[in-house]
Amino acid sequence: MTICAADPCAQELHERNARLCELLDHLETPPASPPRVILPWEMADLLSVLMQAGECLRTSTDRMSPELERERGAYRKSVERLRDLLPAIHATLLAERARLEQERARVQTAAAWATRSRETLR
Repeated sequence: MTICAADPCAQELHERNARLCELLDHLETPPASPPRVILPWEMADLLSVLMQAGECLRTSTDRMSPELERERGAYRKSVERLRDLLPAIHATLLAERARLEQERARVQTAAAWATRSRETLR
């Protein structure tokens, strides 16, 4: 859908909504599949889109055009969708952090073993 060029804020919010929907579609996993870890650039992109949309809404006039009102409703639905995804994203990030901590401990143990082995050979 093309937004009327007479309302640049509506056009900008339309573009932000489209990008937000793309990001949410990418982050959402089917119920039967394992959750995927959100990558740092994905989180940064998501936050950037949310901040840009928020700025657009803050600078909009008191009287909203019908196009802007429609885009604001679409944005609200996307933010609600994100709210529903956040617990799964949080759980996945906690699991990834635990996995990385285990891996770090394993590497530290291997490094300590290698150091002891070198000392033994001297």
